[in-house]
Amino acid sequence: MNRTMITATNTLSQLQKQMDIIGHNMANIDTAGYKRREAKFTDLLVQEFRNQPNDRLEPQDRMTSFDIRQGTGAKLGQVQMHLAQGGLKTTDRSLDTAFTAEGQFYRVMADGEVRFTRNGAFYLSPLSDNETLLVNSDGHAILDENDRPITIVGNVKNFRVNETGQFSAEKYDGTSQDFNLGVSLVKKPQFLEQAGGNLFALPRNEKGELIMEEAEILTNLNGALRNQVSIQQGVLEQSNVDMSKEMTDLINVQRSYQFHAKTVTMADQMLGLVNGIR
Repeated sequence: MNRTMITATNTLSQLQKQMDIIGHNMANIDTAGYKRREAKFTDLLVQEFRNQPNDRLEPQDRMTSFDIRQGTGAKLGQVQMHLAQGGLKTTDRSLDTAFTAEGQFYRVMADGEVRFTRNGAFYLSPLSDNETLLVNSDGHAILDENDRPITIVGNVKNFRVNETGQFSAEKYDGTSQDFNLGVSLVKKPQFLEQAGGNLFALPRNEKGELIMEEAEILTNLNGALRNQVSIQQGVLEQSNVDMSKEMTDLINVQRSYQFHAKTVTMADQMLGLVNGIR
């Protein structure tokens, strides 16, 4: 009975984490550029009991092993991020942009390091009387293709962003200041780490060193690769969270949680019966 309770409680803690992930998805359904997460489970340690020492059957006659396998529950193996394209919402705001291709991320500077985001809502932050900095909604600087903050000099009349990510600040004197937005194509999103504020970072160890080479995870779309960039101005990408699916997953997880909680209760009752035998 103790083993039954341990197996159930192990799984209960992991189901709670899955519910937290689903709740996080639902809370960010209106967050621009948000990508839903999905929990994947794996088995914990499995113990095998040898109950049939004489293997008289041929291997092809049996699909399972001769032994009894007893598990100890499940654990959260991986939280996958789904990069499916979200819907586009028209805002007609010149500083609102959205990717129209999957896997592409803007590069921003946050806490002294390069971060990645799909949120294309840009704003202007004054640096001086004649200079403004292009930032996101949290005030982090938007980077150009050389990973330098985009600083605009002078009074700007209008902003334009073309399909390949060229950002133009048109001024009243007829001139313009042009930048190429820093864009990266993520090939292995499962290795990105959440950095808060709808930002992602490259994986690092406790010493701050990269666990994997940057080229293995993403490719910076600079130079000749700029033709792969696909951006639309005046729109924002909505999250790819499907509320009906999240509610269905939440109900299934809650039922699983109730089932394992009931297992603990039943095991406790049976222990009580055993202890009450005279």
